[in-house]
Amino acid sequence: MNRRLQAQPLCAESFAPFGDVIEARGEADKLINQGLCERFHDLATLDFGSGRAGISLFNAKARRLPLCLDLMERHPQGSQAFIPLSGVPMIISVATDRAGEPCCPRAFISQPHQSINIHRNVWHGVLAPLNSSGQYIVVDRIGDGPNLEEHIFAEAYTIEAP
Repeated sequence: MNRRLQAQPLCAESFAPFGDVIEARGEADKLINQGLCERFHDLATLDFGSGRAGISLFNAKARRLPLCLDLMERHPQGSQAFIPLSGVPMIISVATDRAGEPCCPRAFISQPHQSINIHRNVWHGVLAPLNSSGQYIVVDRIGDGPNLEEHIFAEAYTIEAP
């Protein structure tokens, strides 16, 4: 038997317990480059513990709704930011922690202009571009020691369209 999750549109307020939504909202913090560039400043809390920030490129295959959520992971040593290059929305699944396991998962659908930063030690699903393959800049921790925990659900969830 599958448990069902209805995805909701990604917004900063509902995603805040899990991470940051990175997008240009409201007025820019500064005008730079002789007034030709708006700067939206310091939009994510990056946290790399004892490591350093690394920038990688991920090529991810397309996923479709409904989507089976049977695996979640977390990174206890650092945050992880996903910045789409291809203008492809993402299916984002996150969960709170209960006794070292993901609990009460939630699902979001991003807009093409939105990026996310998942805070350190937050359970999340794998990178899942919606309907088309996508390329992403990923900013995360590079360093010694284990930084990946995975959990496979005994009973999967199905993420459905909003």
